[in-house]
Amino acid sequence: MRTRTFVTTLLALLSALPAWAQSSARPADEQVVVPEVARRDVKLPRFPSKDWSIALVGGSWSTQNFGSSAVGGLKLGYHLSEDFFVEAAVASTNVSDHSFRQILPGGVFVDEKERLTTYNLSVGYNVLPGEVFLGSNRALATAFYLIGGVGSTRFVDQRRQTVNIGFGWRVLAFDRAAIQLDVRDHIFSIDLLGRRETTQNIELTAGLAWYF
Repeated sequence: MRTRTFVTTLLALLSALPAWAQSSARPADEQVVVPEVARRDVKLPRFPSKDWSIALVGGSWSTQNFGSSAVGGLKLGYHLSEDFFVEAAVASTNVSDHSFRQILPGGVFVDEKERLTTYNLSVGYNVLPGEVFLGSNRALATAFYLIGGVGSTRFVDQRRQTVNIGFGWRVLAFDRAAIQLDVRDHIFSIDLLGRRETTQNIELTAGLAWYF
């Protein structure tokens, strides 16, 4: 039995000698398998970064001492990262002194309505990124952010330095479009009622932003 096993092993070794000799004679850097697939040049597509955004907004502006009025504005943003973004904004509204004209002859303004225009440059920070689910098959990306900055307000022939602080909520409704809600407090000092005072002016807006 042992003799038969020995003979079988010896025959197997002898049969493997030609293949071993052939493989040992092959150069070490020789490619064993040569692919027959033709290589082709692939041009990678250029996907848009969508770091820029432009938004058209509208809502309500509450001017301290003069009540609320409709406001419209334009906002241009640049997203530095997933967390931070910068935004330049301009907004305008017509402020009325109608309530003062009930008490004071001639009111406070030369005309009953005066144009108020504000410009600002702000920095925002996304603090609570998340999702909104529409049914069981669709989810929309959202972000709650804090924002603040400086700018200038022109009102009744006076131009005043302005600080704005606030927060907002953004919903990415489509690939390039988002719905955003903003609440801002524009703080500036002005002299209209016989004394200089610092005023708090609340802006509440909603709008559609386009990313490109």
